[in-house]
Amino acid sequence: MERIGIYGGAFNPPHVGHLRAAEYAQRELQLSKLLLVPSGTSPHKALPPNSPTADQRLQMLRLAAREQMEVSDLEVVRGGISYTYMTVEQLKQQYPDQEMVLLMGTDMFLSFGNWKEPERIWKNASLGVFYRGEPQEIQQIQQQKEKMESAGATVYLVKNPVNRISSTQLRRMLAFRCGSEFLPNGVETYIWQNGLYDTAEDYRKLPMEQLEQVAVRLLKPNRVAHVLGCRDTAAALAKHWGADETDAARAGLLHDITKALDGPLQLTLCREYGIVLSSFFENNPKTLHALTGSLVAERIFGENTSVVAAIRSHTTGKAKMNLLEKIIYVADYMEPNRDFPGVEDLRRLAFENLDQALKLGLTMTLQLLKTQGREISPESAQALAYLEETGV
Repeated sequence: MERIGIYGGAFNPPHVGHLRAAEYAQRELQLSKLLLVPSGTSPHKALPPNSPTADQRLQMLRLAAREQMEVSDLEVVRGGISYTYMTVEQLKQQYPDQEMVLLMGTDMFLSFGNWKEPERIWKNASLGVFYRGEPQEIQQIQQQKEKMESAGATVYLVKNPVNRISSTQLRRMLAFRCGSEFLPNGVETYIWQNGLYDTAEDYRKLPMEQLEQVAVRLLKPNRVAHVLGCRDTAAALAKHWGADETDAARAGLLHDITKALDGPLQLTLCREYGIVLSSFFENNPKTLHALTGSLVAERIFGENTSVVAAIRSHTTGKAKMNLLEKIIYVADYMEPNRDFPGVEDLRRLAFENLDQALKLGLTMTLQLLKTQGREISPESAQALAYLEETGV
């Protein structure tokens, strides 16, 4: 009996991670055909604002599909909420003599019992589960596999060695005018020709309200409160110490604009922007968000040199920081959502002696890094040494 794979999802946008995983499944499960099924309206979560239409996602997927892959418009044409059991049953009617294999990731497999009509799915299709091979993950999926098989399901585990990028991360990269290496050629051209994923937007020098809306959309949800807190704290410190309040607020709002990107994507952004990195940043890419944030603030949002410089030094600091740079560093450290030993002392100092607050923040950071056995940024060491030399 031949096997036909069903690979569904939003594909927003389709990228090389999707294709490589699909090709790997074709090979490992010996699929005669793989059906790519873009969702219409997902029951799990709504598509983010400014997403392409269903027809546009369908067209991009057709451009991306490779040999032995076929794009199905079944869910898009059907309309309404795309329940998987309906799709599987409809495809089984089309291919009654083939074994259908529904492909999914680990998270979806572990939550499979919460899907609508799960029994109707496994009665019509086997389950092909991608996993990455981490010990805890293997234990969880093995337990779920045993549970599912005891209920009558057929489960195939497919180790996926492909380095993955999520569509969410790729949408952020596209907003920053990066990410082409993760897109099939036809898809990349289609996105730019149609101005999808913010690629046609002009974000330079947005009014504050619009800047906040864009920034919030590009952050992880759990980062929003911190960023807004930093913006408000920076503006308050600027008013107290006589700095430009608007610059302080904009720098506070954009200081973590690339924080949602993981270490490898930080390196990708630098590479695509033509930035040569020091050995420290190459070895510690998670610290790069200050540098990449400053690049995005300058190139995408058109911020002035003062704002860009303040974002650039907000994580490591540097020697001879100016007033705005000090304000953003300290505001990031002490905004209202921060909670750690010593933060109240820092908040008090920030409005009494900004240099002492800066020194305290740097000292606590270096002590923490030493305790954790992590490498200290040369810029942080230079910043603290400069403050000590000047008698702060």
